Amino acid sequence: MKRIMLIPALAIAAVAFAPAQVFAKGEKTVMVGGAAMYPSKNIVENAVNSKDHTTLVAAVKAAGLVETLQGDGPFTVFAPTNAAFNMLPKGAVDNLLKPENKGQLTSVLTYHVVPGKWNAKELMARIKADGGKTTAKTVQGEELTFMMKDGSVWVKDAKGGTAKVTIADVNQKNGVIHVIDHVLMP
Repeated sequence: MKRIMLIPALAIAAVAFAPAQVFAKGEKTVMVGGAAMYPSKNIVENAVNSKDHTTLVAAVKAAGLVETLQGDGPFTVFAPTNAAFNMLPKGAVDNLLKPENKGQLTSVLTYHVVPGKWNAKELMARIKADGGKTTAKTVQGEELTFMMKDGSVWVKDAKGGTAKVTIADVNQKNGVIHVIDHVLMP
């Protein structure tokens, strides 16, 4: 009798310790900002549902990048959270969102995008193969540097700022998103 009760308890415990991945509509999804991210949807279709990425979505719309990020890709997007944008100096986001600053906003946003689909495993293998650091050219044209620290992937921008990947491998129909905790600056 005890064995019969133990099996359901173990199954419940296994689900409880894997809250980031859920099977919804037959798809393995990742929860980001309180919403399931579906691999069958594109980057924009998923991002608009994350309450942690409303600033990023507003910026993508203001920069006119919605159509691009709905395209075939593949793209690897390092997606700063609202909290990351809130760490910028007061007024910086509002200033970037002004129509006259569209070029600067586009530069900042495309600096968060690397062509191709780089999952965390591939990125970590490349970091290891390159002696602890590797670089990738962004859509914006400048490079990002990737490294490992305390078992996590970190991204370093051109100004020396760093961001930690807090949620990796959010697969999309046209690429992958890695959630980061700081805004990267070209």
